[in-house]
Amino acid sequence: MKYLHTMIRVSDLAATLRFFCDGLGLKETRRMENKQGKYTLVFLAAPDSPEAEIELTFNWDSDEDYGSARNFGHLAFRVDDIYATCEHLQSLGYTISRPPRDGHMAFVRSPDLISIELLQDGRLPPREPWASMPNTGAW
Repeated sequence: MKYLHTMIRVSDLAATLRFFCDGLGLKETRRMENKQGKYTLVFLAAPDSPEAEIELTFNWDSDEDYGSARNFGHLAFRVDDIYATCEHLQSLGYTISRPPRDGHMAFVRSPDLISIELLQDGRLPPREPWASMPNTGAW
């Protein structure tokens, strides 16, 4: 058996691509547009794990409310520097819901409210302002 991908529905494809590609550094591996079905599929992968993908499904004319996505759980990514990753995401306007107070774990949500867990490769010592930051919202 081989793991292939996880699919998430997105309401704003451009905003979601900005989050995953510009924010987290994932790369688009392929894209399919189905005019008859009125949807676009975009597959993304981390540079170090091209075989494990996220499939973004964008339904063109849908106004369906995908909810808070709490029923999904989360996606997890190992990062080289959790502080730099969180600073970069903040610079793009994203809220770090659970700051990396311990130098190891943080949570942020995508534009479609998918929880993203960031895990430090190894551990970094606690660092301000992160060590003192409270949680923000749900994660």
